[in-house]
Amino acid sequence: MSGQRIAFIVLLLNLHSTPLLAASPQASAKAVAQKVSVSKLQNSKEQPAVGKGASVSNPTVVIETNKGTLEAELWLDKAPMTVQNFLKYTAEKYYDNTVFHRVIPNFMIQGGGFTPDMKEKDSKHAPIKNEAKPDLKNVKGTLAMARTMEVNSATSQFFINHVDNDFLDQRGTSPQNFGYAVFGKVTKGMEVVDAIAKVPTGNHGFHQDVPKEPVIIKSITQK
Repeated sequence: MSGQRIAFIVLLLNLHSTPLLAASPQASAKAVAQKVSVSKLQNSKEQPAVGKGASVSNPTVVIETNKGTLEAELWLDKAPMTVQNFLKYTAEKYYDNTVFHRVIPNFMIQGGGFTPDMKEKDSKHAPIKNEAKPDLKNVKGTLAMARTMEVNSATSQFFINHVDNDFLDQRGTSPQNFGYAVFGKVTKGMEVVDAIAKVPTGNHGFHQDVPKEPVIIKSITQK
């Protein structure tokens, strides 16, 4: 992947409800950037971190979609506030009947904030602290929080990395280098992620890379 492409991707992967103006496809590089602008993710209130020395049991969630079912271990021991936030939305059934609204093969699939008719849901909680860390890598199968260009802006939307995306990892503390908070990994059903990544996509209003047939998250439940 070229440095130019990575630069555009990092700039535009800050998830917004409507695409950034800079993402309008003109030059080919900008077209690539537009492909990777991941829509706005909204988040929930920050919750208390797990105390030091506490015994931590990482929970598992079941994500049922109309393309199949997958399971993911959530890393409560590594990203406690992010996991607690995700489980809060899960318990409230916020994710039920939402969609993976942005799908880019060999990059990621993003969901958790839009209805099947591409209406953005209001986030129910305040944004959370970004728990990105250099040792939490955006490798294939990991779950990470989507956000705006503001570092601490994630709410409900998340994405699953379809390949290793090391350029999304934390490389520093500046907004440009802070990275995307990884908080879990698919443990069963990665073939479902692969299937979703292959669905035909197109435009829906201002949104790009939208599946032509909705990829519905029927439910997310804690196992």
